[in-house]
Formats: sequence, structure tokens, C-alpha cells
Amino acid sequence: MRLYLRLAWRNIWRHRRRTVIVVTAIGFTLSLLMFYDGLVAGFEDAIYGNAIKVLGGNIQIHASGYQANEGQTPLLPLPDDQAPVKAALAQSQVVAASRRINTGGLATSRKGAFAVGITGIEPEMEQPVNLIAQHVTQGRYLTAADQDLILIGKGLADAMDVKVGDRFTLTGRATHQQIRSRTMTVVGIYDIGMADIEKRTVYLSLAEAQDLYGLTGQATEVVVALKQIGQEPTVIKAIQPGLPGFEMASWQTNYPELRSAIETKGAAMNIFGIIILVAVGIGILNLLLMAVYERTREIGVLAALGVKPGQISALFLLEGAMLGLVGVAVGVGLGLLINITMSKVGMDFGQFTSLTSYTALISGKIYTSLGLEKIAQHVLTVLIITLLASFYPASEAAQQEPAKSLHYV
Repeated sequence: MRLYLRLAWRNIWRHRRRTVIVVTAIGFTLSLLMFYDGLVAGFEDAIYGNAIKVLGGNIQIHASGYQANEGQTPLLPLPDDQAPVKAALAQSQVVAASRRINTGGLATSRKGAFAVGITGIEPEMEQPVNLIAQHVTQGRYLTAADQDLILIGKGLADAMDVKVGDRFTLTGRATHQQIRSRTMTVVGIYDIGMADIEKRTVYLSLAEAQDLYGLTGQATEVVVALKQIGQEPTVIKAIQPGLPGFEMASWQTNYPELRSAIETKGAAMNIFGIIILVAVGIGILNLLLMAVYERTREIGVLAALGVKPGQISALFLLEGAMLGLVGVAVGVGLGLLINITMSKVGMDFGQFTSLTSYTALISGKIYTSLGLEKIAQHVLTVLIITLLASFYPASEAAQQEPAKSLHYV
């Protein structure tokens, strides 16, 4: 076997220019796929990670029975709202964990009544990780001591024709299906560039929500913010055994449209990458076919010396595999170099924030990951394509007649 490996290695470098072209094509394609994977991870952190911050954190913890009535946003108080906070903060992947109260209601002004989700938050606990807190463009953010003060989105402010300092009536559903109303003063207006979300969510201090909706000293939800998307299953698995009376769900469950968007985008790029690699495979097929025709006499000599057709075929398959392996090595090295550089320098996408509602969540530069998320899949695809491209030339070489090959000029 060692002899075949030495022969295959020597043969692929007989025509250095052609080999370099094929290896470069494989390497460049693989490095582009790695760069794309790294860029996607950066986009997920910048866009989907920020969307998760707006919509309610990576993980949501509720009282038992919440998920069965989730569509009604039930006001089920947590049996011990400090226990999940402490359990979550004990995990190294967790950035923050805070208590909330969520209910539904109406915001009413002279312009009409608007259906809104009402969220009571711990302002100081959420400020470092809450995108809303970082995008207050008018007035100020909430504080824990705020009473009768409310933070609303620009979309709702425009629809209601209110500004900072104006007052409107907030009606919400309290415990036991009671309806509570209170006149609130707008303390601040946030603008994240997504009018739909800005119209449907308003924020109070947790203490105000507890008083207004009959949940003194209680909360209905604990939201957990993680360092990175994808760590949710690990954290849930770690804290769930110690919290038997709680239900836990990640953003993948609560916001399936985000997960669907990520999966669809990834599948499209996988297909595109395979198409490129197939084109590279055609180059390998051409290279090895040329090698068969150029080495016809050599193949005849090998056959005359007793080398079996299967062994000749295996030699050409080895050459194809080696081309793939060398291309993979070049591609991985180049891909890592590009991604490491871009993870430090970043790519400025700030000018594209107005293109779509999701790109509005890009706060500045995108920093790539190493792009190793799908490296095994890409390497396996490259090797399969190179081997498939080698089969026909290998078969042609094995079928050469020794007598004719020896007289070939």
C-alpha cells in the first residue's frame, strides 16, 4: 500500500500547474464555505441574537401549566421566582437572569385603542442585555422605583400620536381574569427599527406591574440571556433537575419563525456550495482523464509487469483522493486564516440596517466565528466528489489493453 501511495503522490505532481489549479479551486471553494459559515454565525449573533433579546431571552422559565395555555399569556406566578434566577446565574454560559410579568391589554389614547403586550421588568437587571434599553431615543429608560411610568416603542408612539410626558390609559388583565386600568405617563420611547414589535410591546417596572396586576412580590417568568446562541439545550439540561416545579423553553420553541429562517438560509447555502464543488469535481475528472491518455504507455508497462486492472484503477482513485486531501488542507488553512482575521477586524454592515426589518437589528460590525460549525460535512462532501470524479478515469485506465498501450505514441 505504501508503494501505491508513493506512486500516487508522485503522479499528481507530474503536471504541477494543473494540480495547483485543481487544488486551488478545491481550497478556495472550501475556504469560501468556511467563511460563509463563520459569517452566518456572526449574523446570527448580530441579528437573531438581538431579535432574541427583544423577544424575550434565550430561555424562558414559567410555572408548571404555562405552556398548555401559552396562547392566552396566563398569569401563573412562579412558586419561587428567585430559585430559577440563582440556578441560571450559576451556569458559566449565562450572562443575565431576571424576573418578569407578562400580560395582555390595551393602550388607549385619543387616536384609538391598540392591543399591546404588557411586560413588567427589572430594569437594572436587564439593562446590559436588553436591546430595548440600549435603543431609547427619547426620554429615558425605566428604573425599579418608577410608578405610573411606561416605556413604549416608536411605532406605538406614532400610532397613538403621543410623546414623552404625554399620558394615556393602559388596561391589562390581572389575576383571576380581572381587568385593571391605570393612566400612565410616557417616560421614554425606544426605536429598534422594527415598527411591528414597537407597536405591540410596552414596558413597566416590575414593582409597578406587581401592584397593578395583583402579584405583590411575585413574577410570572424568568428570562435567561446566554453568551451565545446554541447553548440553550446545555443550560436547560443543567438547571432543570434542580427545578422540578418549573417549565423551561428556549427561543427555538417559542419563536419557531426565527429557527425556520436560520435553517432555510443554511440549507440554501449548502446547496450552493455543493454546486460549486461539483464544478471543481469536473476539473478533477478532466485532470485525471488527461493523465490516463498521457500515461497510456506507462499503464501498458504496468499491465505487462503483472499489475492487475483493479490495482491500476486503485492507483488513479488514490490520486483523486490525494488531490481532494491536499485541497482540503489548503482550504481549511485558508478558511481559518480569513475567519481569524475577520473575527478581529469585523465587517461593517451598519449601512445596510435599513434594508429589511431584521437587518435593522445590526448594531455595527459583524464578527465571524472560526467557521468550523460544518467543517466535517464540507470535508466529507469534497472527498466524496473527488472520489466520484476519479471513478471514470480509473475505470478507463483499468480497461486499457497492454498490447495496444505499449505501442501508443
